[in-house]
Amino acid sequence: MATYSPSVSPQLRCGDRVLDLSTPQLMAVINVTPDSFSDGGRFHRAGRVQLDAVLLQVERALADGATLIDVGGESTRPGAAPVAGSEELDRVLPVVAAVAERFDTVISVDTSSAALMRESAKVGAGLINDVRALTREGALQAAAESGLPVCLMHMCGEPGVMQRRPYYDDVVGEVEGFLRERVAACAAAGIAADRIVLDPGFGFGKNLTHNLRLFSQLPALCALGYPVLVGVSRKTMVGEITGRPVEQRMPGSVALAALAAERGAAIVRAHDVRETADALAVVAALKGF
Repeated sequence: MATYSPSVSPQLRCGDRVLDLSTPQLMAVINVTPDSFSDGGRFHRAGRVQLDAVLLQVERALADGATLIDVGGESTRPGAAPVAGSEELDRVLPVVAAVAERFDTVISVDTSSAALMRESAKVGAGLINDVRALTREGALQAAAESGLPVCLMHMCGEPGVMQRRPYYDDVVGEVEGFLRERVAACAAAGIAADRIVLDPGFGFGKNLTHNLRLFSQLPALCALGYPVLVGVSRKTMVGEITGRPVEQRMPGSVALAALAAERGAAIVRAHDVRETADALAVVAALKGF
């Protein structure tokens, strides 16, 4: 099995913090949305973000082993409707500022909005996590100007329609080709190679066969020389494999997280932090032998 071996550096500079990628790192999901597929509404009620509840969850996630906190203000579940830019800013910026003030952790902002990229960088964000790989107007320039690392994800189509009969001639080759193109676009915009993370986008315009084929080829994607982020937590692919509803997908999600780390993933994104942290610790211990 191939292991993560970056061509640039095993460290990712995230603003004023450095993330050690010599072992897989754990990104905790914090969705401040009313409609995300797994935890929508947990921290967003009566039209407002429940900041105290968010901070309590961040504290728990860090105590349980998370090393990054990923804050999202727009749902990207299949069929999700877009959110106005001003509303996304209102949801996310106070959370980023409050987390940055209270906790020593890398804050990732899950957004495709150029405005939110710029503003979140000013209040403490350390990573831009974009499911649209900086393809929206102004996003490349905003990311470049922020000085932050960026995670480029592959998605076929938009969330509202991405799961309507997704088709590929060669899903692995096409995902790899897209990511290479976006890396080139980043280079042209002045974003250095050591600021790039790649995400194959499990579940984003892909059926179960596509997802499994991509997962089986994770070592090849890791061999491109960039840190790879894997997000499979509680997703439909876990449900299709196990037959479990979303609230019962923790064991399957943890199994995939461990397999992703074994196959070379540098960052694993998860809802169930404590359980996933234990699985990653087991993988790290076994790699020593």
